[in-house]
Amino acid sequence: MAAVLKILTTTFPFFALVLCGYLAARRRMLPLEAVPGLNGFVLFFALPCMLYRFGVNTPIAQLLDLGVLITWSTAALALVSLTVAFSRRRGIGWNDAAFGALVAVFPNSGFMGVPLLVALLGPAAAGPVIFTMVIDMVVTTSVCIALSRWDSADAQGAGRALRQALRGVLSNPMPWAILLGALVSVWGLAVPAPLTQTIGLLADAASPVALFTIGAVLARAQLRGAAGHAPAPDLGDYLPLSLAKLVLHPLLVWGLGSVLVDLPIQFNLATLHCYLVCCAWFVPWLHLLLRD
Repeated sequence: MAAVLKILTTTFPFFALVLCGYLAARRRMLPLEAVPGLNGFVLFFALPCMLYRFGVNTPIAQLLDLGVLITWSTAALALVSLTVAFSRRRGIGWNDAAFGALVAVFPNSGFMGVPLLVALLGPAAAGPVIFTMVIDMVVTTSVCIALSRWDSADAQGAGRALRQALRGVLSNPMPWAILLGALVSVWGLAVPAPLTQTIGLLADAASPVALFTIGAVLARAQLRGAAGHAPAPDLGDYLPLSLAKLVLHPLLVWGLGSVLVDLPIQFNLATLHCYLVCCAWFVPWLHLLLRD
């Protein structure tokens, strides 16, 4: 109970910021048209700076862990295969099946995972989480986008989609920020103090703005649904993906991690507590999102 209470007190500020964003957009204190701007600030400015700072301060051995690579990529590709196969058996096209699999596999590590796990488990948690983000951005996303074009007349459609996915990876600032931070750390480069301070200011803004934006996005989706601008979600469409994302994927990673990486039981228990608490926080937000 003490461990659960600690996790509750640690996670409360994160979800309080999500609530603030939700209320701001719901009550129109934040115009809905401003939400893409907040997303752009986080994705192209604040989050890369935060990842760069973690890359600088994290030992390279933690950023390039073979056990994490095998565990995360195996779980991701297995879940992509299962989700696509399940969707195809229900008569869903390759495009929707592939992007549904991407939704099931791709976690919110950038906006919430890195700062939350660092707050719960300490700075040592940053390296593995950042490495999983690289795997997802480079491997998982590319595979899912390539599968989304499998309906094309020939294999050229999948190949073209894979090339587009790779171009998207190359234009994404987050992997480059992680790589740059790791290189600065390994080579011991001296970064000018004004530049370091600027990066620090943007990095410090990443988590609060990202969490605030998540709440605003939830409110925007709810308001659009109530206004008839978006179709009401069908339980049969989102429930299987939600279960795959919230139950199957964590269990796959946890099981493979216990076998392949030999995680200590203390880490397993802390991770399980964190997961259960986060799921408990997620339930009321799902209700708010789908209520209208």
